[in-house]
Amino acid sequence: MARIALEGMRFFARHGYYKEEQLCGGEYEVDVYLDVRVDKAAINDDLRQTVNYETIYLVCKLAMKKPAKLIETVAERIALGIKNQFGFINEMTVRVRKLNPPLEGPVSCAYVEVDGKFSKRCARCGKPMLCYGDSSCWCMDVPAFKGTLEHLKSEFGNQCLCKECIGFYVGV
Repeated sequence: MARIALEGMRFFARHGYYKEEQLCGGEYEVDVYLDVRVDKAAINDDLRQTVNYETIYLVCKLAMKKPAKLIETVAERIALGIKNQFGFINEMTVRVRKLNPPLEGPVSCAYVEVDGKFSKRCARCGKPMLCYGDSSCWCMDVPAFKGTLEHLKSEFGNQCLCKECIGFYVGV
């Protein structure tokens, strides 16, 4: 396991709850920390088997260009964008700092940090698996009969199953 990070990405953006913030804009700083396996990439010296931090930067740049009232929205937008680009991330932290927020006194920054752990265990067999638990998860798109889906929901609730266990139930 390795940590891949980009720290101190700086952007000018028009985020803010108040009209003045949206009109004048401000300086923001973004940090992204990803925990991923890099052994295959390192052995093969292959960028396609790891996280390309140029892609991380571009995801952040695009998210920062779209105005939002809350930096919470921006941080979640960045995290979702990264999660959708790289399906093998185990953990992620995204920090968005608003530099010199317009308050009544000097404040160097206000920030929001969001993080997620994407390494889970199958609810049926307990095998470790990656599942984001949202619409980007492959198991949400498995074709199955309504009765099978109702059975899985009654037995496992909203917990995900690994590919092999889903296959067992839906005959794949």
